[in-house]
Amino acid sequence: MNISKVAELTGLTSKTLRYYEAIGLIPSPERGENGYRSYSDALIRRIRFVKNAREAGFNLDECRELLALQDKESRTSAEVKALTLAKINDIEQRIAHMQMMLQGLRRLADQCHGDAKPECPIMEALGGPAVAPSAKE
Repeated sequence: MNISKVAELTGLTSKTLRYYEAIGLIPSPERGENGYRSYSDALIRRIRFVKNAREAGFNLDECRELLALQDKESRTSAEVKALTLAKINDIEQRIAHMQMMLQGLRRLADQCHGDAKPECPIMEALGGPAVAPSAKE
């Protein structure tokens, strides 16, 4: 199957498929006599795996780890679960940070009169000390 059909089938762009190939996330597909990429069913399954993992929140390095586990005959479900639990923890931390950011923005919005005057507590707060915890905290 050619790249445009694989893109249509998987919902990824041709550019993304080429990128995944360039960074070694997926192997290079065979090339037909015309020089075009020809994706096997096995490679399409691997691409779908990556797409599903990305949609679940895994980054490219984590996808690489998952693919390595998929290819590992001696893998255990404990290894897969550990990687998944680490991702859950990461997402929970990001959600907590975003909730703090949201609370800070709500406080600022509540302090602003939103009238025709130029004075704005939001602008003053943004120019002063930290409004919400930084991503480093």
